Amino acid sequence: MNLEHVIAKRPTKTIYRDGNLAIKLFDESYTASDVLNEALNLAIVHESGFPAPAIVNAEKINGQWAIITEFIEGVTLFERMEKNPEKEDEYFNRFLDIQLDMHSNKVPRLRHHTDKMHAKISSCGLPATSRYELHTRLNGLPRHSKLCHGDFTPGNVIITPENKAYVIDWSHATQGNASADAARTYLRFTLSGREKQAEKYLDIFCEKSDTARQYVQKWFAIVAASQLVKGNPEERELLTRWANIVEYE
Repeated sequence: MNLEHVIAKRPTKTIYRDGNLAIKLFDESYTASDVLNEALNLAIVHESGFPAPAIVNAEKINGQWAIITEFIEGVTLFERMEKNPEKEDEYFNRFLDIQLDMHSNKVPRLRHHTDKMHAKISSCGLPATSRYELHTRLNGLPRHSKLCHGDFTPGNVIITPENKAYVIDWSHATQGNASADAARTYLRFTLSGREKQAEKYLDIFCEKSDTARQYVQKWFAIVAASQLVKGNPEERELLTRWANIVEYE
């Protein structure tokens, strides 16, 4: 594998291009089960027919785990939004259409979102009373089986030169409730300091999916608690505040 052409770099992983392959190389903090679970998620989603990169292999390179996929030529929706701010509404509508198409799929081999959220809440570090409230609230929400990305952002949508959309980075994929997936996307916009875009996203999601805003908001505390598990100190104050809110107005 040629690891000279870096196309993206994160604190715990680096993505390289080698011809028609993309190589996601993880650091030592990732276990074999972490990486192989992400590889399995991607394989399941791709085999379902939804436009995601095809997996080629999962292996160790120089002692570090890597996932190797086909390389998708194109630019992300985030890059398009940054380059052409006057077209933001157009791109947001495309973004939502892709997400709603995703939610129309069912992939029963994926882990269920509710089960994953219960495990995250148990490990989030909040007091027992708060965890009990969150577990109870989660049990009271509908258990759907729609394909959910878990980190659906414009940076994870690639538009090819032929104008076809591919969705990448399926490490958090589950089957579950579409509004939970939307709440997670809203949270990601907010944590990145894009509050106006977060509100625009939620408005369009609710309009296109015919979903009450209050219903999506019921998931806010749950997705915030799940994000606390990552332990990012810069985000912890906001996430803790969200996770402790009983009801959103």
